[in-house]
Amino acid sequence: MDLYREVILDHYKHPRNFGHLSGANVTSEEINVSCGDRIVIEIAVHGSGKTPRVIADIRFSGEGCAINQASASMLTEKVKGMDVGAVMKLTLDDVQSLLGTTLTPSRVKCAVLPLEAIQKAIVSLK
Repeated sequence: MDLYREVILDHYKHPRNFGHLSGANVTSEEINVSCGDRIVIEIAVHGSGKTPRVIADIRFSGEGCAINQASASMLTEKVKGMDVGAVMKLTLDDVQSLLGTTLTPSRVKCAVLPLEAIQKAIVSLK
């Protein structure tokens, strides 16, 4: 089996940062209507004013295919501790790099759904 498949399956079967985050100050939900993937992102962001806003903690929940859930698990690991400005610059290329594969067109939406939810949550910060 390819190494990338093993990593994806590991994150799918043993997702990191899965569950509810008490103390979250922003939440976002995204649904892929074409396949039914659903992701809820809860983020605790620290910092304001002159202090950089940083993702202090993050959790996800929802249901989806292996690519979707692995992407959510990997992304939550990556963005924890990151400045929100840097998170807003993440793209499909970053997601594919985390997953270790180039995605087929039908899988792109599955993989970027968690990123869209994270970025939507950040945009909603006041």
